[in-house]
Amino acid sequence: MKNSEIKELSTKDIQERLEDQRSILEKSRLNHTVSPLENPNVLSEYKKNIARLLTELNSRRLADK
Repeated sequence: MKNSEIKELSTKDIQERLEDQRSILEKSRLNHTVSPLENPNVLSEYKKNIARLLTELNSRRLADK
């Protein structure tokens, strides 16, 4: 997910995607613990996406103040 895609989303959509990404990351971590993932780099991609979403949410909160 690119920053330009995130900026086009509404705040509600960002929050929903953030919840989805967090649940996907949690499930992937558990699966990786039980049996190694084929590509463990996806875990870092999920974390980066979460960080991008949080950054956009925080910037919108600061802009609203």
